[in-house]
Amino acid sequence: MQTTTAIIATLLCFQVKHFIADYLLQPGWILHGKGDLRLAGGYVHAGLHALGSVPAFLVAGLSGQQLVAFAAAELAIHYGIDFTKASISRRSRLGPDSQAYWALHGADQLMHQLTYAGLIAAAFA
Repeated sequence: MQTTTAIIATLLCFQVKHFIADYLLQPGWILHGKGDLRLAGGYVHAGLHALGSVPAFLVAGLSGQQLVAFAAAELAIHYGIDFTKASISRRSRLGPDSQAYWALHGADQLMHQLTYAGLIAAAFA
């Protein structure tokens, strides 16, 4: 597969996975568990992201050992981003009718997209 095509296919895999994991597979117990180290929700959510990225990593041509390392990195980074957002959100008690709420949501999504850019750059380096 041509490199440009593989990079775009990898990005598309990440984008579809992100929509599914962040918007379709988040029941209340997962949402509630983010931002609390004692609850499973945040860990399960980050794990779903890591597992869901396997197709992207395969398209990128990673070996088995590389795939495990990249998935572990994504799990840790994703958890950290979501933990930080949930912690800030709980302390501020922002609601969806405030500009700050959407700025925080947008910053969270931007960090996830930058993570994908970094993973793609590392995979194709």
